Amino acid sequence: MAKITYIEHNGTEHVVDVPSGLTVMEGARDNGIPGIEADCGGACACSTCHVYVHPEWVEKLPEIDAMEEDMLDFAFEPNPERSRLTCQLKVSDALDGLVVQMPEKQI
Repeated sequence: MAKITYIEHNGTEHVVDVPSGLTVMEGARDNGIPGIEADCGGACACSTCHVYVHPEWVEKLPEIDAMEEDMLDFAFEPNPERSRLTCQLKVSDALDGLVVQMPEKQI
């Protein structure tokens, strides 16, 4: 279980416990957090679960694979250092305290 903070574009914070084994996207979906649409259901076939990872967490996450990197090209205002797709971030105890911020919109 990991406590993850999701910050909406307007600054509203949602701090939720997400069970290990789920993805950060599934944690948002299961807790009704607005701003992560996840149109493809987690198949890494869209960019509607795009977030900006807090700078302190960028180096702690697994590296981006080629498929995720390709999908981020379609995200709204991707940031080369901080953008990730939450469907590709598997929750574990190592992610306890993760902070992500949603972009202004998902496309």
